This record gives sequence, structure tokens and C-alpha cells, in this order.
Amino acid sequence: MYETIEGMRRFLETGGPVLWLIGLTAVLLGTLIIECYWRFRRDFPRQMSRDISQWHQRADRSSWYALRIRESLIAGASVRLKRTLPLINILVALCPMLGLLGTVTGMMAVFDIIAVLGTGNVRGMAAGISQATIPTMAGMMVALPGIYFRVALQRKVSRRIEQFADRLSIQ
Repeated sequence: MYETIEGMRRFLETGGPVLWLIGLTAVLLGTLIIECYWRFRRDFPRQMSRDISQWHQRADRSSWYALRIRESLIAGASVRLKRTLPLINILVALCPMLGLLGTVTGMMAVFDIIAVLGTGNVRGMAAGISQATIPTMAGMMVALPGIYFRVALQRKVSRRIEQFADRLSIQ
């Protein structure tokens, strides 16, 4: 266990300070994705049942006003389900940019070493190159699963909204 923690610490030090930002972004992204799935599983079915029962208790379900109420119920459900999707989209797009920032800062370290010690210090340049490539890899490793879950959540939202609209029958 101690070796694992020590290895993680060394990895984070090797990647530089940008790697900490990528790690924080990954934790936030994972939390939002879990929260979305939690909402799909727990909160939305209860709210959907309440809205459907409210709709079916109406005597009038075919007038212009009733159709506007139905549209309002569908729009409200859509807003509730899509609430965190824009933030997930932003975080997924931010991860490769943070990786690129890590690349730039790592290459700046390489150029500093070259300016001070010349091109003869291969070990110093290797540390800078490592600091440049690790955040790039980490940013992509966070973004790729984020893209998968973003697309899956968007599809799930669309299906749930369609199912909800179908259950709000019109007389």
C-alpha cells in the first residue's frame, strides 16, 4: 500500500503541477457522471411518476392549454435530466487543453535546461520531456472515458425524455 502511494506521488511530481489540475478535473468529472446516473436511477423515476399521475388526473388532455402544460412537463423533465451535461462537456473538452498546457510547461523546462547547461545534459532534458508528455497522456486518458460517458448520458437523456413524452398520452 505504501509503495502504491509513493509511486503515485512520484508520478504526480514527474508530471508537474498541471497533472494535479488534471487529477482534480478527473475527480470532478467522475463525480458529475456518477451523480447523473444516480439521478437517472433514483430521482427521475419518482418525479416522472408524479408528473404522469398529475397529467392523468387532468380532465382535459387535448385542448391547446393542456398541450402547453404537457410541453411544460416534458421541458421540465428535460431540464432536470440535462442539468449537469454542459459542465461534463466543458470538463471533457478541458482535459486535453490541460494536457497541452502540461506539454508547454514541460518543454519550457527543457529549454531552461538547454539554456543553462547546454545540450550535453541529457538527464536534465529527459526530466523536462517526461514532464511534457505525462500531462498530455493524462489529459487524454481522462478525456476519452469522459467522451464515452458524455455520449452515453446524452443518449440516455434523449431516450428517457421520449419515454416520458410517450407516457403523457393525449386524449
